Amino acid sequence: MVKIGYTMMTEQRGPRDLVEDVVHAERAGFDFSVISDHFFPWLDEQGHAPYAWAVLGAAAQATSRIPLMTYVTCPTFRYHPVVVAQKAATVQLLSEGRFRLGLGSGENLNEHVVGRGWPAVAVRQAMLDEAVQIIRALFEGGYVTRRGRYFDVEGARLWDLPDQPPPIGVAVSGPQSCALAGRLADLVIAVEPDPALVAGFSQQGGAGKPAVGQLPICWDPDRDAAVRRAHEQFRWFGGGWKVNADLPGTAGFAGASRFVRPEDVAEAIPCGDRVEDFVEAVRPFADAGFDEVALVQVGGDSQPAFLDWADKTLLPALRAAL
Repeated sequence: MVKIGYTMMTEQRGPRDLVEDVVHAERAGFDFSVISDHFFPWLDEQGHAPYAWAVLGAAAQATSRIPLMTYVTCPTFRYHPVVVAQKAATVQLLSEGRFRLGLGSGENLNEHVVGRGWPAVAVRQAMLDEAVQIIRALFEGGYVTRRGRYFDVEGARLWDLPDQPPPIGVAVSGPQSCALAGRLADLVIAVEPDPALVAGFSQQGGAGKPAVGQLPICWDPDRDAAVRRAHEQFRWFGGGWKVNADLPGTAGFAGASRFVRPEDVAEAIPCGDRVEDFVEAVRPFADAGFDEVALVQVGGDSQPAFLDWADKTLLPALRAAL
């Protein structure tokens, strides 16, 4: 059975609300949770971007069952991989083994703030490769000293290590990232229900390891209101990963999506309250070989009502169908 997750979307919710929402999601019966790790929202209308790792620490203490996961953290620009390893080990301890470290090569939107530029995708992938190796070395314990192409590590050691280090997931979007993930990751992450991504990961060493997808939805008893909200806050979504990774700020996303119509968004994101529409939107991920799908409910203020509806209606329907 496909596991259904809940997304703490930092771009659309403040830190205290995010913690309350994941507590609610645990109570509603979601199988796992993920959190975005952004410095900026995609669009000004979303209006938030708290520090995901502080939220994770609070969530680890406020919940008792639901697994936690970054979806995803970039360990190469804003954060040095040594710091990511320390944060991940700490959250694994706080959550008593419920944490998974999802990693990716990042987006210009969030990483440009430290002024290191934004290299070509092949360089970003090579940086991610080196970062994952450093994180894994630190998870093994002992001192780590390295002189790498992109990162230096001088006598680093994690003094608080969990018995089981957090599994590492790597986000993929094509053959190059699938090869990296297959070689280095414990699970694969993708935002498209593309069977080639799961197959590519499996063929490159990831056979039998979990695949985790993510799907935006916009529940509302008033479908027109849902379409308006999805268009206001998620019209950037159709740009595709190659475009979205390179735009530098919210103004860029607003400009790139200025001709996207509400009906265009409604074709890509299920809107309203017909549970059948949401089941059919999740099904392509199951058919593509994904083991887990994290849902993103669009609209910060709608989270409590959505979680109540998910508890009573959506989760039972998804489990019956999938």
